[in-house]
Amino acid sequence: MENLVEARGLCKNWPRFTLGPMDLTVPAGSIVGLVGENGAGKTTTLKLLLGILRADGGSVRLLGSEPGDREALAQVGVVFEDAFFHQSLCPEQIGGVLAKVYRTWDAPLYKEYCERFGLPGRQPIREFSRGMRMKLSLSAALAHHPRLLILDEATSGLDPVVRGEMLDLFLEFIQDESRGILMSTHITGDLEKVADEVAYLHRDGQGNGRMLFQRNKDELLEQYGLLRCSHEDVQRLPGELLVHLRQGAYSCEALVSDRAAVIRCLPNAVCDPASIEDIMRFYAGRDAE
Repeated sequence: MENLVEARGLCKNWPRFTLGPMDLTVPAGSIVGLVGENGAGKTTTLKLLLGILRADGGSVRLLGSEPGDREALAQVGVVFEDAFFHQSLCPEQIGGVLAKVYRTWDAPLYKEYCERFGLPGRQPIREFSRGMRMKLSLSAALAHHPRLLILDEATSGLDPVVRGEMLDLFLEFIQDESRGILMSTHITGDLEKVADEVAYLHRDGQGNGRMLFQRNKDELLEQYGLLRCSHEDVQRLPGELLVHLRQGAYSCEALVSDRAAVIRCLPNAVCDPASIEDIMRFYAGRDAE
């Protein structure tokens, strides 16, 4: 399977923060969710992939080319959380500007997306809600027929109805299996609905960002478990199964890396499937202690 994004040993060094080295891939025909705590380096990672920032080590291939390659970037649709168009412009004016930027700009498709999202063509953006501005950014990102969408918190702060519309659109986009999406988000429930793979960029105990894993989402959710049991039961578990343990006065709660193995060891204990949010919460708690 072709990788639309392939980063190997990627790293970036700041005076008080180091990102990586990390590996990350976005296979064609898939949605990859990039999650992590605040300050873990998610936005920095996206900017490295796009060539906005220069890496200090490792390699990146974006649609088979080096970061910043114009031909490759012309095939990428990008939506950043804080990157909106000039407030005095309206959607019709933005369409006219972008038609001069992209050779593959599709004016009827742009109009179709704007109408689908209920965006008034001649209303200034300064009068748009945040949800309307994100819909406009996504319409513009899709209207030049990209092969790859890179989204930074594109659904953050939106109401459930609007988020649902966007998630449906993402699933439509990858029906063409030559396309792919890399989306950074704090809303892990969205990833559980649409992502094929999850990449967890973790802020460790030293405050640096490192990639803990990139895994198939369904396998990840099937394998990890949230165990609730007595102190005595915990002592019977092999240590390698425990990711992090929280002990209360009368019981314990733990994230375990192999739910099936735990159930075999402790058939009477409660071990529910862990969500992506549970996994992040326990890994963050482990390094914070």
